[in-house]
Amino acid sequence: MNTFLFRKFTPLAALLGLGITACQPDLEDDFKPNKGSADFSRYIAVGNSLTAGFSDGGLYLEGQVNSYPNILATQFRTAGGGEFNQPLFTEAQRNGSGYLSLTGFTSAGTPTTANVTTNLAVRSLNPTLYTRYEGRVDNLGVPGIRLSDIHTAGYGSTQGNAYFERITPATTATQTYFQRVKAEAATATFFSNWLGNNDILGYATTGGVGGIITRTDTFTLKNNRIVNVLTTNGAKGIVATIPDVTNIPFFTTVRVADIRARFKAANPALDVYIQTTGTAGAQVVRLATDADLLTLPSSAVIGTATTGSPFPVGAGVGTGVGQSNPVPNQFVLDATEQTNVRTATTAFNTAITNKANEKGLAIFDSNAFFARVATSGITTNGVTNTASFISGNLFSLDGVHPTPRGYAVIANEMIRAINSKYNASVPTVNPNDYRGVRFPQ
Repeated sequence: MNTFLFRKFTPLAALLGLGITACQPDLEDDFKPNKGSADFSRYIAVGNSLTAGFSDGGLYLEGQVNSYPNILATQFRTAGGGEFNQPLFTEAQRNGSGYLSLTGFTSAGTPTTANVTTNLAVRSLNPTLYTRYEGRVDNLGVPGIRLSDIHTAGYGSTQGNAYFERITPATTATQTYFQRVKAEAATATFFSNWLGNNDILGYATTGGVGGIITRTDTFTLKNNRIVNVLTTNGAKGIVATIPDVTNIPFFTTVRVADIRARFKAANPALDVYIQTTGTAGAQVVRLATDADLLTLPSSAVIGTATTGSPFPVGAGVGTGVGQSNPVPNQFVLDATEQTNVRTATTAFNTAITNKANEKGLAIFDSNAFFARVATSGITTNGVTNTASFISGNLFSLDGVHPTPRGYAVIANEMIRAINSKYNASVPTVNPNDYRGVRFPQ
């Protein structure tokens, strides 16, 4: 079971109240759908975990059904859109890869989670492989894929991405993601493309020590190639920029100030220490500042006793206390690493925007949108949702991927951009009809 420190210890009843959706009137009853200059007869979605419908740390049937591409396709059908085929898990294997579920709260209000391990779609454990999906695939979202991976031969079969292997026929096991997209793009009339998040995310979520940021020239080259192939046959579409990942609950839930207050309540002499990377890669231990971002998984280790630590578990302290036992580097995104993330985000978004403008495509500026969500939340039909962990209802239990409601909000933003660019009238959905975080029964 996993225990996460909550940014503000909110009583369960209050959280449940925030999770209840109000009955709101449909404000678009008189909306007249129109495709404008777009053609939605065959829509394909290109991207990573966000496109696949990944949520709560896993890919499972409910998340797939509520993916933003599936929501888009449903709305496109009101304006001439055709069938949209997703590689759905079966009902018997509805839990797919497995995922996190909220099991309750501690007496202090800290949420606890557990891994769902039943009704999985796993056909092999070493290596992990998922039940193959046969048939046409219009949602090409592959969790974990980076833009830098799109030309890697055997990305699913030999490079180990089980999600791509699942939708790659055994007869074409060495197929690249680019080749798969090219084959589907040959008959597509409209597309969405949201690649590139993982070219930064892996670096950020491991505190700058477990991944690398893709070079800007590599990113630009491969972004241009994927957009070129998507538009070769005249298809129109929408591309999405990359959000600043430091705005998501993965980095905003566990705060240095909260941990410091907890330690000092136990002993005024205690403080929070972290390990970071210094000059020439040397590991440095220093006092944490409010500018340092602690990752969501750090809550499972901060304050716990470790081998050789003078602080017992019962004292409520441990890891993070004292220079001899700092919060490990992989749980900290320091100021320099945050600058690296933001610099790359700006450069990548420039590449995405320039290419989209060159091709006359619609653009969903997810960076600006999620910055607004992080600052003030978003209100729809009288209900405000925010970027707060659990209580905000937009982000799932992994602190990175949206809930069904979050995906509905994203779909609406894309629809607005599509309508504006192509003079279309595709109806939006009511996000309040989609669930936020699911609370235990």
